[in-house]
Amino acid sequence: MAESKNQSTKQIADNRKAYHEYFVLEKFECGIELCGTEVKGIRNGSVNLKDAWCSIEDGECFVKGMHISPYEKGNIFNRDPRRERRLLLHKQEIHRLLGRVQQEGLTLIPLSLYFKGSRVKLCMGLCKGKKLYDKRDDMAKKAAQRDIERAIKNRG
Repeated sequence: MAESKNQSTKQIADNRKAYHEYFVLEKFECGIELCGTEVKGIRNGSVNLKDAWCSIEDGECFVKGMHISPYEKGNIFNRDPRRERRLLLHKQEIHRLLGRVQQEGLTLIPLSLYFKGSRVKLCMGLCKGKKLYDKRDDMAKKAAQRDIERAIKNRG
């Protein structure tokens, strides 16, 4: 089965809170194990990554706290909206992530969910928590950048 090199990607959900709460050191693309009604719920765009996190247990990676609203026509086939879902990564990647999480005290946070072709992919970040002063500093930089862009727009 040959896949085209330029597969279309369609953004489903973003975790904007993650960029506010954490420094993203590295990003990983991984598949996610879903059942049929969950995919249909995702196609409706009813996904919340706000309070989600990833953990590694017994050599497997799981995403927890991700909410996928039940598909309205799914009846008995609907699963628990907050169940933990397995992430599809290579064994070497899981071992490398586990080592960095345990040694450096980093966290795995889902950053975005998207379709790549017909498959659902999750972008996961290896993150370090921000202190309060880091968050304030980022907010001040963003406000200053908005002011500059607004001034340029008004002059032009």
